[in-house]
Amino acid sequence: MWVLADPRAGTAAQALGIAEAIGEPFRTMPLAWSPFARLPLRWATLAGLSRACRAQFAPPWPRLVISAGRRAAPAALWLARRGVRTVHCMDPGFARARFDMLVIGQHDAPPTRPNILPILGATHRMPQARLAAAREEFAALGTLPPPRVALLLGGPVRGEAMDPAVAVAIAEQAKGLGASILASASRRTGLAATDALARALEGTPHRLFRWGDPGPNPYAGFLAWADLLVVTGDSVSMLSESLATGAPLLVADPGGLGSRHRLLSESLFASGLAAPLGAGTAPGPRAALDETGRVATRARGLL
Repeated sequence: MWVLADPRAGTAAQALGIAEAIGEPFRTMPLAWSPFARLPLRWATLAGLSRACRAQFAPPWPRLVISAGRRAAPAALWLARRGVRTVHCMDPGFARARFDMLVIGQHDAPPTRPNILPILGATHRMPQARLAAAREEFAALGTLPPPRVALLLGGPVRGEAMDPAVAVAIAEQAKGLGASILASASRRTGLAATDALARALEGTPHRLFRWGDPGPNPYAGFLAWADLLVVTGDSVSMLSESLATGAPLLVADPGGLGSRHRLLSESLFASGLAAPLGAGTAPGPRAALDETGRVATRARGLL
């Protein structure tokens, strides 16, 4: 089994999460792009890969390849021509019928076809075993008073950074939902908004992890210890990983959301798995959602 790992961590995690859930040995193939990757390559080809990356594609061929993202799709189909079964995450935008299995978020309105498996959110690398291990690794978070609110901030999808005033407004709402805050800021949050967040949390028991802070990233620990989650709607990955816990989920608007991200939030609201921040009441406890495991169970049938 091969995993074609996109350079973007969130995209690669979708494919890697499925492979890890299948539980069989696999080889990770890090992808690097050639200038042709900018073109809409809509056929089976390795032209979108760098020369060094193409050199990795040599027999013996695997029985199954798992990929994610538009740029990886032509390479997956190139392997399919050599008898390899294919599982691909995200709509490739072409040749849908030529993949053995396509995993597409319901918010992307996938067509109804036998080889298409619609899921809520996206697959990820946050199974129950990892959450349990993170709860032990970051046991010190348990000393913060409950209920603990995990505040996971991203930022505008296409923009410089989050408006500091927006970060403060979200933080103030989160503070009103619990006794302590487990806050994480991402690259898209930006320095000014992160500084504003830090000031807003002064006087409240909390742990703040800034983008680029040294030491182990406590993100998985925040998920594991959270009694309630407040997550910005720009990150498909953070929302999907939050659903792997049983904690109630509230979705915050960081500003600059596109229609696709709004559709994801709306699909979670409609399913009763989340509610918008500021709606008045938080959703109650729920069962952890394991879409990655559901995909892996079906994918095992292709081995």
